[in-house]
Amino acid sequence: MPDPVPVAKVRDLLAEEATRRTLPREAALALQHAEGFARLSSEATDRLIAELRSLPFVDAAVAVKIADMLPQYPEEIRLLFSKERVALDEEQVSRLLEIVAHHR
Repeated sequence: MPDPVPVAKVRDLLAEEATRRTLPREAALALQHAEGFARLSSEATDRLIAELRSLPFVDAAVAVKIADMLPQYPEEIRLLFSKERVALDEEQVSRLLEIVAHHR
């Protein structure tokens, strides 16, 4: 399975490609979506993902989801982990929210 790509990186890649040529309709729509939803720069997103990945209970896919969403509430964190095989305790949820708040 390929590595997940954060929305900020997609935005940058498509914007760079758009400077070289006219994007196909689907790519132009993807760029428009990425511009609307990417809330951090690619560099800030990479730093956030790296910090999240340093935690033993966060895998790459969840780290990218967290970086894309920038959750503010414990319920949002729990929702992102709902399909994972990890049951987070309050301390872990609080730590994740602190990390996200630091990068916001």
